[in-house]
Amino acid sequence: MASSHAACPVEAVADIARAIDGRALAGGVIFCSSTYPREALAAAIGEHLGHIPLAGCTSAGEITGRGYDADSLVFMGFPEGSFTFRVLHVTDIDGFDREDAQAQVRHLAANARHEARFLGPDASQVALFLVDGLSHREELLTMTVQDALGDIPLIGGSSGDDLLFSETGVLCDGAFRSGTAAIVLLTSAQPMQVYSECFYEPGPVRMVVTAADPEQRIVHEINAAPAADEYRRLAGVPEATLDTAFFAAHPPMVRAGGTYHVRAVQTANPDGSLTFYGAVDRGIVLSVGEPVDRLARMRAFFDRVRAEMGEVDHMLGFDCVLNRIDAETRQITRTVSDLYAANRVTGFNTYGEQFRAAHLNQTFSCLMIGR
Repeated sequence: MASSHAACPVEAVADIARAIDGRALAGGVIFCSSTYPREALAAAIGEHLGHIPLAGCTSAGEITGRGYDADSLVFMGFPEGSFTFRVLHVTDIDGFDREDAQAQVRHLAANARHEARFLGPDASQVALFLVDGLSHREELLTMTVQDALGDIPLIGGSSGDDLLFSETGVLCDGAFRSGTAAIVLLTSAQPMQVYSECFYEPGPVRMVVTAADPEQRIVHEINAAPAADEYRRLAGVPEATLDTAFFAAHPPMVRAGGTYHVRAVQTANPDGSLTFYGAVDRGIVLSVGEPVDRLARMRAFFDRVRAEMGEVDHMLGFDCVLNRIDAETRQITRTVSDLYAANRVTGFNTYGEQFRAAHLNQTFSCLMIGR
């Protein structure tokens, strides 16, 4: 793992290249603050790291050796000999052909399975997934890709742009591009497992979406009342300002597959509607989520992972930006950062997380790599 806080993109990438110091890598993932000029950053990556297969995206915050970080570039490499790393891009996720995409993913998985034989009988495989966080296509893509992967688990995150909600980018063919997704088939001689943890439980309050635009993920009415006003009222703070801190503290939750998941709000709109990070439609029943003791749950989570996997080499983390905002509101950011640093987490703050076939919000989802 390496990171840089150099403001100049050329210097930042040079810092990463020096940290790698000629190590033979099968590939690497790179996450960057949206403060970097993307064309200059992509050009520097091509110049200094172009010999390494890469996947990456813009972020809403980074996770480095210091824990939560900002205005930084972070890199995680996978050593040759212990890993294989194969990348596939979907470059038109608005108009992608589902059958063609599945055929390409199956071909990628078949080649990766063939390569796995050279890493020994206990080789493990995982698919990393990075996708444009403003595309509104994560659900369909995640289900499509996981279906094609079969029993290879998928883990990933939606790219961010530091809460500007203007344009996010996924690294593809030497540029950070919108409307793009990257799928990495990672094979390793080391044990790998994917996990996802949520820090909220459904409260007793229920609300029904009665008018919505599913394509745009906009809810116009809840319980036949203007969505923003009704959401505020049911959360118990009818006069509150609807901002990211409010959305993080009172996340709507939906029951799916016998489990409750956060369906997070992205923005409140001038017309009283709400835009969500994930799929919404008329008739969905939502609960207003209530926080658990996040620090206690995080410690229990990391303890459980170590009990299941033994010593952890590294964790690649996809942490929802709303988790970070809520940590700031509750004044536990430093402790959360310390926990991430102590448990060797590298990653970024997302606009949503992908775990197996599901697109999730407000989770900490991760790939654990054992010794």
